Amino acid sequence: MESLESKTRFCFVALLLISLVWSQLPSSSAQQQHEPNPTIRTMEDFSGYPIHEPGQFGSISLASSLSVDAPGLQKQIEELSRFSDAPSPSVTRVLYTDKDVLARRYVKTLMTLAGLSVREDAVGNIFGKWDGSEPSLPAVATGSHIDAIPYSGKYDGVVGVLGAIEAINVLKRSGFKPKRSLEIILFTSEEPTRFGISCLGSRLLAGSKELAEALKTRVVDGQNVSFIEAAKSAGYAEDEDEDFSSVFLKKGSYFAFIELHIEQGPILEDEGLDIGVVTAIAAPASLKVEFEGNGGHAGAVLMPYRNDAGLAAAELALAVEKHVLESESIDTVGTVGILELHPGAINSIPSKSHLEIDTRDIDEARRNTVIKKIQESAYTIARKRKVKLTEFKIVNQDPPALSDKLVIKKMAEASTELNLSHKMMISRAYHDSLFMARISPMGMIFIPCYKGYSHKPEEYSSPEDMSNGVKVLSLTLAKLSID
Repeated sequence: MESLESKTRFCFVALLLISLVWSQLPSSSAQQQHEPNPTIRTMEDFSGYPIHEPGQFGSISLASSLSVDAPGLQKQIEELSRFSDAPSPSVTRVLYTDKDVLARRYVKTLMTLAGLSVREDAVGNIFGKWDGSEPSLPAVATGSHIDAIPYSGKYDGVVGVLGAIEAINVLKRSGFKPKRSLEIILFTSEEPTRFGISCLGSRLLAGSKELAEALKTRVVDGQNVSFIEAAKSAGYAEDEDEDFSSVFLKKGSYFAFIELHIEQGPILEDEGLDIGVVTAIAAPASLKVEFEGNGGHAGAVLMPYRNDAGLAAAELALAVEKHVLESESIDTVGTVGILELHPGAINSIPSKSHLEIDTRDIDEARRNTVIKKIQESAYTIARKRKVKLTEFKIVNQDPPALSDKLVIKKMAEASTELNLSHKMMISRAYHDSLFMARISPMGMIFIPCYKGYSHKPEEYSSPEDMSNGVKVLSLTLAKLSID
């Protein structure tokens, strides 16, 4: 008796032959324009997957064919989170540590499995390219980072790297063929955890000569390990006379750059929206301030005779809040993220204090006004409390970045074609996209995250939200790659 499998195979072959014959029969041009190819339709029915011939995509039909492996993506996020120097559910992954090196190896393996050609530069920016039909054209790029500050979460940056690899896989499964090459970038050290420099890899790609020079001689971590030593321990900067200008990219190296990222705020979740289309990234600035007083015994030195560096720091911290609120703009923010006192004993008047201040705004001039006011307050406080202002250093003072109008349009179109709700948003956190905007037109795609949590173990984005973001990224990359 003939098996069910044999009958099924026979029916498939018979239907395929019938559809091939049918496809050769004459038909009107109107029918050819509106009726699907019967061969393709039959193969789709049997395989369960949409099948497209190269060059036959409209963006609407491509949108309907995009299928994300959400369980696979979640599994990869969980696997990557295990490369951590903190116990689960926390993630600590600091630049050039053993865990960072293992995590990089994991991502390179995924890139290779996706059929991408992989390369690295002197500081460990990792590139995975899918060559288009016209590889001489500037590529369309996407990507993010995988380093994680101490005791943070699994999704910050990671969604933009693993999600980008899945976006390429989505396009390949759909049968799409890009004209422009598509390239994924894993940026080195977006977080400033080890060397105090945020977006180190993308700053260098954007051509920071000052940073390239500093990395060779002056940059050390908290253990006095130089950047060069750390990089060599991870397999980078192998040349004794490494010239980090080799990392620089020329303006126009990419046709466009798009970064997929969790929002790191509560707006999308609160408003029940699927996608945030980022129109601008706020301008960050970092300050270091130090006061020095006389110190002394907490009981023996009476209040009128004190020169308390700790109280000077506390007063300046309150001044930061005051000057930020004086701007009368919700877009202006300021944070005293580090406040250290020396000698740090309960019965000792602080003789030294150290503050690190972060202030941001989408309006550069308004942010700079806040910085000026903070500096004026620091001098005034030092005079009033009779302490020395031994340092007031502007570590970085980066300009804001505007997303490109064409990229915004393509991201919004992709969201609409995928029937996903979206809104235009400002990124108040900074990202590698801030510096990629100096190289090429830039845009960002935000997805919701639980209660807006980020930089903490509770950070979470659902598989559905990640899938939506990957689909929008896939479709946006496709649109730009054929533009």
